[in-house]
Amino acid sequence: MDTATPAVTVALHDGTSVIAASGQVDARRHGELLLPAVDRVLAEAGTKLDAVTDVVVGVGPGPYTGLRVGLVTAATFASALSVPVHGLCTLDGLAYAAGLEGPFAVATDARRKEVYWARYEDARTRTGEPAVDRPADIAGTLAGLPVVGAGAVLYPDAFPDARGPEHVAAGALAALAAERLAAGQEFLEPRPLYLRRPDAQVPKNYKVVTPQ
Repeated sequence: MDTATPAVTVALHDGTSVIAASGQVDARRHGELLLPAVDRVLAEAGTKLDAVTDVVVGVGPGPYTGLRVGLVTAATFASALSVPVHGLCTLDGLAYAAGLEGPFAVATDARRKEVYWARYEDARTRTGEPAVDRPADIAGTLAGLPVVGAGAVLYPDAFPDARGPEHVAAGALAALAAERLAAGQEFLEPRPLYLRRPDAQVPKNYKVVTPQ
């Protein structure tokens, strides 16, 4: 599952292929849409939740509130089922889904006229850590490269060679995770990758009132 972008996306993978998937794009309803999506996917696959052996969750980068919905839900399922939870970079899922062979980048909408982005050597190999920047500040760095994701679509002047998909799909995350599990590769900790402070902060000069 992944809620790091406006897409609320869930998929079930049997180790070989995706057998059911759901995706809805709504930046303001992650908490409302995620659990019904899980129910829908399990029903479509004719599978009960207790048959799940591993949970995979996108860790971002992404906005504070939406990202936490997926991570908390994944951790809850993993605890209830006594199964491992594996973290994957959301940008890695987009790169995998794009399937490009040569160097390229992935960029998602970070709001505040910024993008979350990372460079890739191929669909499975990220060449650096994810970052958050204004498109104009990295346009030169990524000049000549295809750029995958909604961030590229939003800023065509900075990223003229925009490619799909725009949003991450849990099916791609699941397929990538299945490959990594089979190869015995390590995963990220299932912790949020924010890259910046949340929008909601304690006001400056805030005075604490102590009850008498």
